[in-house]
Amino acid sequence: MPVSLFLALIALIALGAWLFIHFFHKHIQGRDAPEQNVQVIVLDKQVIPITDAKPGEEDQEYWIYVQRGAFGPKREFQVGIHYYHALNPGDKGTLTYQGDKFLHFALQRDKN
Repeated sequence: MPVSLFLALIALIALGAWLFIHFFHKHIQGRDAPEQNVQVIVLDKQVIPITDAKPGEEDQEYWIYVQRGAFGPKREFQVGIHYYHALNPGDKGTLTYQGDKFLHFALQRDKN
């Protein structure tokens, strides 16, 4: 195997690794991710108890599960207790998020 092919293979592997790490940090972990607004439907919500919470700390986490459109991707976000109690499955509105971090939910009111 010629040395130039070996070096090209190593360069392609390094480039692939760099692209994967960049994609992972931005899209999975949300680092330097842009703030986004999308129309979603709340599918479900859940309370998860925290077993090793210390006195004075929250002993529960609040999560909502949303879907973008009828066939869009489903996402989950940890929310504060106020959003948890204000939102119900079937609610529609504008979700503002950054990466995997929930920022805001604007409930869409029905026009009756």
